[in-house]
Amino acid sequence: MTATRTRRSGRDAGQAFPLYIVAVGGLLFLALAFFAVGQAAATRNGAQTAADAAALAAGQKYRDLLTQDLLDGLRDGSYESDRAAWEDLLNGRGALSPAACENASWFAGRNDARVDACTPDSWPTSFDVTVTTRKAVGRSVIPATSSAHGQAEAKAVVGPRCTVAPATGDDGGKGDGGGTDEKGGKGSKGGDGGKDGKDGPGSAPVTLRCDGKEWTLDPAHLQDLPDASDLFSVRLAH
Repeated sequence: MTATRTRRSGRDAGQAFPLYIVAVGGLLFLALAFFAVGQAAATRNGAQTAADAAALAAGQKYRDLLTQDLLDGLRDGSYESDRAAWEDLLNGRGALSPAACENASWFAGRNDARVDACTPDSWPTSFDVTVTTRKAVGRSVIPATSSAHGQAEAKAVVGPRCTVAPATGDDGGKGDGGGTDEKGGKGSKGGDGGKDGKDGPGSAPVTLRCDGKEWTLDPAHLQDLPDASDLFSVRLAH
């Protein structure tokens, strides 16, 4: 009786052993599958980080170009001769964009990715950037991950912060005749205060109102200048 039970227990253990092997193999496969999913998610997150950085880099470079062109227009007086083009710059459009996309490519490379597309839009000025990671997800139990790369898109928008403050209405102090002298004669004529309210030759100052702060930009004395971040905002659009 005892020998029979022993033989039966040994036979049951032998039949259960393959089931244990299958169960352990299944659990191992699931663990490797979860690891592969984690690898893919990490690669995707890396791609999104690179896309965000590249889009912001494009927007920030474009903001710098707008600021440079805007201040150059004040220095050379072209803001008066071509006021519409100058105000386009103030509104965040009109600068050349290739350098902005080059900056996007550089920042994508710093994040181990490459830029596949950098598309500017003129209004509101924005940059749509698509990147692909240089490294693949890697080998795993999931087919094709060894050659799969992360890809992501991001969009940065450059927005104006400033408007031109309205003129004060000063007429420049144009003089009329001076008073009379002791003999009752009419005194000398007062001098003209300058054309269009200016106090002499040169271009008139421009006052910008930027998020509640005012900047008076005098083309003859361009010392205290707003930063690019005072003139324009750069943000990611989701």
